[in-house]
Amino acid sequence: MSTSTAPDPTSTPNPPPSSNPPITATTNQNNLTWSPSLTHPQRSLLRRQKGLTIWLTGLSASGKSTIASALETTLLFPPHSLSAYRLDGDNIRHGLNADLGFSPSDREENIRRIAHVAALFADACTLAITSFISPYRADRETARKLHAERGLEFVEVWVDVSVEEAERRDPKGLYKKARKGELKEFTGISAPYEEPESAEIRIRGGETSVEEAVKQIVRFLEGKGYLQKGEVQEGGLVEM
Repeated sequence: MSTSTAPDPTSTPNPPPSSNPPITATTNQNNLTWSPSLTHPQRSLLRRQKGLTIWLTGLSASGKSTIASALETTLLFPPHSLSAYRLDGDNIRHGLNADLGFSPSDREENIRRIAHVAALFADACTLAITSFISPYRADRETARKLHAERGLEFVEVWVDVSVEEAERRDPKGLYKKARKGELKEFTGISAPYEEPESAEIRIRGGETSVEEAVKQIVRFLEGKGYLQKGEVQEGGLVEM
């Protein structure tokens, strides 16, 4: 590990092209400018933690939220003691995305918004854990690209269960309603789910316990060095 002098928090150097690029606005573009701040590597050194997004995708009732909640707890508590925050699909629709439905265009906007929110958490050196059905492959790739443009890591986790298994579980009774036609555009029944082609992690939900799923994700993160914490020494920060 090499020693690096702590950056001056009062300075606001222009970020490199791959760090914090301007977000494209849909209106008044000529009136907006990007306000520079610390770069993500600088923040990581100061916070002694790397930020990234762990994106759980899968059918309703696949177990995404349960796994995400257990993962968040595991990362927050010792021995990891890291900053982590769970962004849940249902929870987000109670507030930020309360104005969105489940049409293809609304689903796209739902994921666009949460991708930006997750990227903000990751840039702030927090482990952002998202659990969204995110049924469209193109939308998940857009989320990945958004992170890559900002120099942020993006780990896609596919919680893989069959429609039959998800329907058997059906804790909220949603599949039953969808079969009756009471829920329109329900993923897996009347709307498609496009399976990931290159997810970093694939959890076979029908045969993997929540505990084992969390261990599988943590092993991957540790193997990539994403959970490594930096150390502060007199005279400067030690790079992670």
